[in-house]
Amino acid sequence: MSLRLGDIAPNFKAKTTQGDIDFYEYLGDSWGVLFSHPADYTPVCTTELGRTALLKDEFAKRNVKVLALSVDPLDKHLGWINDINETQNCEVNFPIIADEDKTVANLYGMIHPNASETFTVRSLFVIGPDKKVKLTITYPASTGRNFFEVLRVIDSLQLTAQYSVATPANWQEGEDVIVVPAVKTEDIPAKFPKGHKIIKPYLRTTPQPNK
Repeated sequence: MSLRLGDIAPNFKAKTTQGDIDFYEYLGDSWGVLFSHPADYTPVCTTELGRTALLKDEFAKRNVKVLALSVDPLDKHLGWINDINETQNCEVNFPIIADEDKTVANLYGMIHPNASETFTVRSLFVIGPDKKVKLTITYPASTGRNFFEVLRVIDSLQLTAQYSVATPANWQEGEDVIVVPAVKTEDIPAKFPKGHKIIKPYLRTTPQPNK
């Protein structure tokens, strides 16, 4: 199964390092980040889960709940967490799903047979409160993910869900944004009272409206 943007993220029940969960119940009204890693006790994954744990407050202030997944068993996850905490100077405090039968991996298309027939690749899904897929990113096993980029995209997703704007290349929180083409130029002052610039008729910018 290949999930695309706008698809409903499948619900599932799973065993995790923080007990049995129902995915939808776990998310509640929050945003979610679900990401897979190829295997426990592997070096790149150790740094990824450590970085995620260290960014706990950043995810929390964005109302984002995080879950990780691999096809290794629960006892292996629990032992590995000790190594992650020790080597990355963190405390892993989010659930890691034990997906031994690959149920969740198959639901979300996390196994790419041409890369590996048995292990999940580095898939990441951002899921909105409406349970729809808002972002998918897939990295090869050899490349660790940039979780600051994940946070940047979540900032953009949450902003553009609330206002009629888009974010330009390399945008960071607090920078000017683009007024979407559906908004007529004459309507911009009422919608965006902080002011705007007309660079081209199709390219209008305004200060970030919620700052």
